[in-house]
Amino acid sequence: MRKTLTKSALSAAVVVATAAAVFSPAPASAVSAPLSDARIARHFDLAKGQTPENIALAPDGSAYVTFAAARQIARLSPGGTTRILATLPAPADAGVHTPVLGFPLTSGIVRAPDGTLYFLYATGTADLTGVWRLRPGGAPERIAALPADGLPNGLALDARSRSLYVTDSVLGTVWKVPVSGGIPTAWSTAPELASAGFLGANGLKIRGGALWVTNLDQGTLVRIPVLRDGRAGRVRTEATGLPGIDDFAFTGRGDQLLATVNGSSEVVLVEPHIGNTVVLTEADGLRNPTSIALRGDTAYVLSAAYITAEDPNLLLAHLDR
Repeated sequence: MRKTLTKSALSAAVVVATAAAVFSPAPASAVSAPLSDARIARHFDLAKGQTPENIALAPDGSAYVTFAAARQIARLSPGGTTRILATLPAPADAGVHTPVLGFPLTSGIVRAPDGTLYFLYATGTADLTGVWRLRPGGAPERIAALPADGLPNGLALDARSRSLYVTDSVLGTVWKVPVSGGIPTAWSTAPELASAGFLGANGLKIRGGALWVTNLDQGTLVRIPVLRDGRAGRVRTEATGLPGIDDFAFTGRGDQLLATVNGSSEVVLVEPHIGNTVVLTEADGLRNPTSIALRGDTAYVLSAAYITAEDPNLLLAHLDR
């Protein structure tokens, strides 16, 4: 792990871990319902910058991940191999001006039905920060520039409107970008997306005609309807008490979801307007989990080890339906 990454992560840990202690004074010690049979399926190489930040699953059983510190896109095969598909160019200043973090990183990733990958890159420089595309067999290319003083983080693909939505964790904005590329639109700058000194709007999913967005600093999950004319509707807070929340995935039971909590190394079952329950902890192998995805009855959880600085990994667990 780069020295700049370690120093930035440790400084952030004070904020995140302190808040997490308030949320979970007595964390669960092992996997809990609706998850079971948790196991580490893949270990990554921290010395090579393999800090997995986000994940997109493919129908063939493979998974595509962003290795944040290595500036890479990788394919994890069902057979256990890891293939690097692309390494993005390093900024001329080595990324020291990347907002908040001080190192260039690849973050959110989604996969289109035709196999095209869209992903985000934050460098603190105008020539590289933005939305990138990687077509099967092709080379990575930037299709939309985003502000260099921001930190693009979460990414969602809306096939219906052929749009990409991007959360900016520093500028407190959700951007909208055509899948063909072009000039981004600030779709929402609601105060619920703002940071409280570290990172704000983070994880992002589209569900039921709305965008659902986490806020790491505020420890919240909000819902923003997409109006008929495509504009953002009124923000509604769906869950609170989740400081350090990063990514999430819906379980298929109404609005119930599983969320990763980075600083405290937990996965939490969130039932909006009902409550939050810790279902995976560090005892299960989590090391600062950054993202989660579901394929059938299997949950895929990535840990980047930003704070623990040991054993970035992929954990699999069974989702009991």
